[in-house]
Order: sequence, then C-alpha cells, then structure tokens
Amino acid sequence: MELVDRMLEGNSLSLARLISMVENRSPAVPEIMRRINQNLGHAYRIGITGPPGAGKSTLTDRLTTVLRQRGQSVGIVAIDPTSPFSGGALLGDRIRMQQHYLDPGVFIRSMGTRGSLGGLARATKDVVRLLDASGKDWVIVETVGVGQTELDVVEAADTTIVVLVPESGDAIQTMKAGLMEIADIFVVNKADRGGADRLVAEIQSMVRLAQKGNGWEIPVISAQAEHSRGITEITLAIEEHRAMLKHSGEFDRRREQFRRHELIEIIKEGFKTSLLERSRDDSVLGRCVEKVMAGELDCYSAACQILHDTDLLHSILASNGSER
Repeated sequence: MELVDRMLEGNSLSLARLISMVENRSPAVPEIMRRINQNLGHAYRIGITGPPGAGKSTLTDRLTTVLRQRGQSVGIVAIDPTSPFSGGALLGDRIRMQQHYLDPGVFIRSMGTRGSLGGLARATKDVVRLLDASGKDWVIVETVGVGQTELDVVEAADTTIVVLVPESGDAIQTMKAGLMEIADIFVVNKADRGGADRLVAEIQSMVRLAQKGNGWEIPVISAQAEHSRGITEITLAIEEHRAMLKHSGEFDRRREQFRRHELIEIIKEGFKTSLLERSRDDSVLGRCVEKVMAGELDCYSAACQILHDTDLLHSILASNGSER
C-alpha cells in the first residue's frame, strides 16, 4: 500500500490520510495494521486524563515543549466531544496547541469520541500505532475528561497521568471514580488556588494505602501548567516511571497484555457484527431474535441456544472470514 510506504518514509500527509481511514473504519484497516506491525515499538505512550477543566490540554502543550527542546518528536491524540452535526471533534487542535502546529516534529490529531465510552475514540489505539510506526518518539493521548469512564486510557498508555484541580472536590470521590486505580502519576494542577495543599495531602494519604505493589511509589505533583510550573518535576516522574517499567520487565508484560486484550476485543467486535448481519438472513437466528423481542424468550436462554448451535456458529464464522 503506497500510503503506508510514504508514511514510513516520514510523509505527514500520508499519515493524516491513514488516520482518517482508521477513524472511518475503512475496509483497508486490517491491511494497514498488518503492514505497519514490524515498525511498532519505538514510541513511548503517555495517557493524560482527568475531569473537564483540569488543564489537560495545557499540560500536554507544556510537556510537548519540553520534549521538543530535547529534539524528540511527538504525536498527540486529543480526544474531544463529538459534534452532533458533523460527527467530528468539537475542539480544534489549532486552537489548543497553536505554538506546535507548524512544528514538523509534532503531529497533532483531534478525534471525536463518536459516542464511545471511556473518553477514548474507538480508533484511538490504531491511531497510536500509526504515530508509533511513523517514527514518533513519544505519543501523548489526552482524553475528553468524562470522569468514571476514563478508565480505558490505561489500554493505550505506558504511563498514565491523572490531572486534578482543587475544584475536583473531595479526594474520596476521585477514588470512587476509579482514577486512583489507573494513575501512575497524580498532578494537582492550578495549585495556586485554595484547597490545593489539602487535595495533595489527601491524595498522598490514599496513595500510601493503595500502592500497586510493583515497587512504584505514585508521585503527587503540584503544578501550574499555564505558567510551566511543575513541568520539570512531571517530566522527571515520567522518566523515572519509564525506567522502572523497563528495569522490572513490567513494560513488556503490559504491552503483552495490551495486545492480548485488543485481540479479544477485535474478535468480539467482528463476531458481533457478523451475528447482527446474519440475524437478518438466517431463519433460526432470526426466529430466536424475534422471540426475544416479543418477550416470549428471555435473553439468557436465547444466548445459550445460539452459543450451543455449532452449525450456526460455524456458518457465522465462515461468512465473517469470507468477507475479510
């Protein structure tokens, strides 16, 4: 595929076109992913998540500045709310990261969530792969900031940064939201505001009670990203976490689990699509679905019937394979 070859040679326009194909779930996506597979593994991936208004975009911008000063290339995936009219991202990358827009060492892509939960667009992981294959040293994934459903950011990042502000509320609520479980680094941004010291102390107390057991002591860093304060400390924490992952072997284990999980997700998605399409044509499956819709059969019994009908399952899998 010529587009892939040009992207691997460093052509940003080809990279942008391939990302669009991935976002639109082009039939060529499996072939694209196959072609770039041998070029993966160079980029280190940072996930930045947290509630809306926490300053995630500003932090991303400042981190990018530091990395560029070191001569390292950066790919940024900024997940935004989806426009109900166009289906595209509501917030533009030009507005959020103007100083990096013309920098050839930075590639920024805004993506709409398109209704997917977890703050990550459906195609985010494939876009991260494209940025990795294109030769980027770092890939930063900044999520939309929707609270409890942010948890799947860990499936796209080696180091996850959770950004909070004093207005985020009681730290207990943070733990309930699940962010405590995914954070490798906590950043209390806008630390010049009242209540920042109290929030830092509460998170530090929780961190001591909920260590991950891999030898990593989760740092809690005060910052004012808008004024570039705390950025050096955050960058150092990222480097220390990266070194810990590499030294302990956790890095490879995480990547292996990411790939395993994604394989299962792709299989589930493909089977679900084939099952729905088959239900329109297969008389046995169609009748089963009709009974459920009519309330004559419960969902669990119907699912058991379908999963134990080996002939039906074989035909669904065969049709899915022929379509690919």
